[in-house]
Amino acid sequence: MKQRIITSVIALSLLATVPAWGQTTVIKRTETKQAAKPKTVNQWEYKDDYRDGLALVKDKNGKYGFVDKSGKLVIPCQWEWAAPFYEGLAYVKGNNDKFGFVDKSGILVSPCQWNWAWICSEGLALVQDNNWKCGFIDKSGNLVIPCQWDGDGRSFFSEGLAPVKDEKRKYGFIDKSGNLVIPCQWEYAWPFSEGLAIVKDANDKYGYIDKTGNVVIPCQWKCAQDYKNGKAHVEDNNGKYYYIDKTGKKVE
Repeated sequence: MKQRIITSVIALSLLATVPAWGQTTVIKRTETKQAAKPKTVNQWEYKDDYRDGLALVKDKNGKYGFVDKSGKLVIPCQWEWAAPFYEGLAYVKGNNDKFGFVDKSGILVSPCQWNWAWICSEGLALVQDNNWKCGFIDKSGNLVIPCQWDGDGRSFFSEGLAPVKDEKRKYGFIDKSGNLVIPCQWEYAWPFSEGLAIVKDANDKYGYIDKTGNVVIPCQWKCAQDYKNGKAHVEDNNGKYYYIDKTGKKVE
């Protein structure tokens, strides 16, 4: 008798909702991908692609764990929810509805005590405490940047800086010591790419700043992408799309 295989789809939200252009470029920068279409493999109700040598799986009891490339279950299915590994850490959700981090051996390096957590990038991962304030832990689980900021899926380190949001809901950038190096003055900000970061002003226009916070390309674009190979894709006020170089000049 043929076994009927039922495929369920799990939506793993690995990046926060941002304007479509920003979202696309964040995915490229961090080399993340949309999760492959879920598939039933043997005993797993869901199995993701391999990342850092391990694949996220969900068993038929709705619990998450990880398998290696031989298919061996190396981290037991005991978590209410989990995300793929980045830089050797994966954030998981315990039965207390809190988030923590496990390493690739399954050791809980940061207990499930956080209201929310995010991927590890450049050795640091965002966490949110019971007061809904965000800080960063290192790979050993130590809180190295205190929870004092509002944060979201844009709040990860790239090129040594991370965008954060203050109590007035304005965005700026901190360094890895937690110092505010670019003041919180923008409506939105995205992580740096090739030395420039997209920012959005109060007029809903996009431009680019450098790592000192100077506006190098004025906020004049309806939409903007990150720089890649010295070029960025933008949309002007007339709905026309083209590439610009790092001086803001139109290029082919």
